[in-house]
Amino acid sequence: MPYDHRNTARRTLALVLAAAGCCAALAGCASSQASPPSGKGQGAQATGATQGASGAQSRPPFASPSASRPTRSPLPASQASRSLAGKTVVIDPGHNSGNFRHSTEINQKVDIGTVRKECDTTGTSTNAGYTEASFTLDVSHRLRDLLTARGAKVVLTHDGDRPWGPCIDERARIGNAARADAVVSVHGDGSAAGNRGFHVILPAKVRAGSADTAKIVAPSRALGERIAERFARATGTSPANYIGSGTGLDVRDDLGGLNLSTVPKVFVECGNMRDPKDAQLFTSSTWRQKAAQGLADGIATYLRG
Repeated sequence: MPYDHRNTARRTLALVLAAAGCCAALAGCASSQASPPSGKGQGAQATGATQGASGAQSRPPFASPSASRPTRSPLPASQASRSLAGKTVVIDPGHNSGNFRHSTEINQKVDIGTVRKECDTTGTSTNAGYTEASFTLDVSHRLRDLLTARGAKVVLTHDGDRPWGPCIDERARIGNAARADAVVSVHGDGSAAGNRGFHVILPAKVRAGSADTAKIVAPSRALGERIAERFARATGTSPANYIGSGTGLDVRDDLGGLNLSTVPKVFVECGNMRDPKDAQLFTSSTWRQKAAQGLADGIATYLRG
């Protein structure tokens, strides 16, 4: 889930816990990032108590159904080719499982060019508590392996190795500093049940303060179109039925990760974690591998021109 969904009012999990006085009831408040306490808490990019386009509220995080990394099967020769040698791809796993314990830090405002906005949010989850942050890191690991096998240099904005964050402006700086040929921010949406399917968020043309996307709008759209096509093919899922008018593409000017990027970048909402049918896909390791494959194929198609 991106940091603010259009027409959606959001609150972080920490604020919800404080208001409800729940923290004392959550005995696992100091648990590890991989196994957050019962209750709900991009990485769209877990969203604490966030609301999707329909106002459906999410829950604090539960432990991931597959916290350990799966064993990788051998890659086909076509995937193992060095076709992306010399290319740099930055993967941005949305959110961080520890964000919900660091409300002060993630609520600090940062400059995204057009406005000042919260450093990060906690992300969303399935109704059963599988968090967006767990999903995005798992898919990002799978995507990294696929791209590395093709010869690309891969940089992650974080690897679950920090207590919270990084902030949205820092995520953008990491891609810029790497001079990435492509940046993909991996997320899961948190909309209403019945809203299904994936969509790719593209940067709008923005020129304000430190934001200037004029040079990346066109290549980012090309990247997004390739990913949308290949993601649908690999996963067997359809473009979102609630945003993007069936194209699987959405343009936004309110996301710091896009506004502050100087290299081609998109956000991918792999589906709606709040819909039971999409949630079944998210919690399937087989489907997550297909999602990573679709992302890898889209990125490779874009980079090969």
